[in-house]
Amino acid sequence: MKPDLFQAPDYYQLDDLLNEEHKLVRDSARAWVKREVSPIIEEYAQKAEFPKQIVKGLAEIGGFGPYIPVEYGGAGLDQISYGLIMQEIERGDSGVRSTSSVQSSLVMYPIWKYGNEEQRMKYLPKLATGEFIGCFGLTEPDHGSNPGGMTTNFKDMGDHYLLNGAKMWISNAPFADIAVVWAKNEEGRIHGLIVERGMEGFTTPETHNKWSLRASATGELIFDNVKVPKENLLPNKSGLGAPLGCLDSARYGIAWGAIGAAMDCYDTALRYAKERIQFDKPIGATQLQQKKLAEMITEITKAQLLTWRLGVLRNEGRATSAQISMAKRNNVDMAIHIAREARQMLGGMGITGEYSIMRHMMNLESVITYEGTHDIHLLITGMDITGLNAFK
Repeated sequence: MKPDLFQAPDYYQLDDLLNEEHKLVRDSARAWVKREVSPIIEEYAQKAEFPKQIVKGLAEIGGFGPYIPVEYGGAGLDQISYGLIMQEIERGDSGVRSTSSVQSSLVMYPIWKYGNEEQRMKYLPKLATGEFIGCFGLTEPDHGSNPGGMTTNFKDMGDHYLLNGAKMWISNAPFADIAVVWAKNEEGRIHGLIVERGMEGFTTPETHNKWSLRASATGELIFDNVKVPKENLLPNKSGLGAPLGCLDSARYGIAWGAIGAAMDCYDTALRYAKERIQFDKPIGATQLQQKKLAEMITEITKAQLLTWRLGVLRNEGRATSAQISMAKRNNVDMAIHIAREARQMLGGMGITGEYSIMRHMMNLESVITYEGTHDIHLLITGMDITGLNAFK
């Protein structure tokens, strides 16, 4: 078990843009990742298992709904604090960040924003402490980038709703206590429903044989005539804009998280370049390796500035969905390129579990696809700047 020697790069002194609360939140999350995640994550990734024992710690560092108001069990933090927590968690592992951001942005967020007071008080405090783990059901076997085509549906049976359909590629599904599920009513309008484990006809088979996000639990949600109480319908927003609003929050968290993965790959490659001797000198003394490292720190710095500004806009309620898409697409693309370059710098050692780089690289292959693929986010930007819809 190697010690976690990570040192975060801050080439443009971005810490000067953070307040004391931001830095305290970030440093607490960073210390927790070093202590609780780094020593075990390679083992859990190798055996394709989520380390459930870290759930309590995730809750304690604000990993579950940090921006949710205190009265509902959240920490009441701002959007930059939320982003910094995601950055530090993903520096440890993208799969662990997935568990955290799904709970925060795709489960707690819709209950807080679209639910009623009874639903908020019933679910949010338990989600904030990790007593409950949630998941988010939008993607279907035949509807990924086109979620509006979903076929999962519910019918009004008088005293309850009857839910049928299936969702797939669902993080946290195998052990989730509740699922926020998006389905069409009899008029074809999309609504959110809170489905609880134990409801008859609701099953969550696990997805196996993944080469990516191996330390994250992924599964399906199957609904076979599930009776959902009427009080479990989220009443305050419907239509496709409701789940997409959740995805805005999650994509924002990913934009920060990807920086964490990139930082870890860069820091590992930088340290290795100073220590690895070839032809009687460190490989870091060669022009080609310095070029790689210089480009890495440049791209990380650009992503940090982009995402910090986005956080300010989020705090002010001025960030657009298209701006969030740009940051998600740019930062994940940046991170995956840095992971690949860093892997090459380590040579054969780069593919082993002794270093984190190959695990980050495999994880980022999922992150660049989920919650809006690389190409879909490009089209979102294209539509925003031209006013023309290229999706249809």
